[in-house]
Amino acid sequence: MAELPREIRGVMVPVTDGRVLLPNATVAEVISYTTPDPIAGAPAWLLGRLSWRGWRLPLVSLPILTGRLADESRMNARVAVLKALGGNAAMPFIALLVQGFPRLTTITQELLIPTSDEQPHAPGVRAEVLVRDDRAIIPDLDVIEGLVVEALAA
Repeated sequence: MAELPREIRGVMVPVTDGRVLLPNATVAEVISYTTPDPIAGAPAWLLGRLSWRGWRLPLVSLPILTGRLADESRMNARVAVLKALGGNAAMPFIALLVQGFPRLTTITQELLIPTSDEQPHAPGVRAEVLVRDDRAIIPDLDVIEGLVVEALAA
């Protein structure tokens, strides 16, 4: 059995109500925000579709999806293009509305401390953690991708 790495490279990505922690390899690019094309009948957290390198990416607001916000500011926002994990050839990337540039960080088991929150997590949230002194959400990208596929099919 292969030994697990002792540390991984991650990125802390600022969103309106905090930070999101992602593996560095998940983030394909951070781009300037442009107004997305609306998707008829989409839930509020699915902000529309953006054009990126020949793809039409669904743009997701994690704070709206998790119920932390009813709306999110787009002034000075950016978009993190994330590699989708589900193997859907029609949707290899998902866009996430962010509020700045990711900050590289090295994650070790000792630095990643689960919060003591006993409440169940919102849809799209795998865990809430402390990394050094920063509180962050680890998103459940599989669930988010599934929710996007369901919303687009409706």
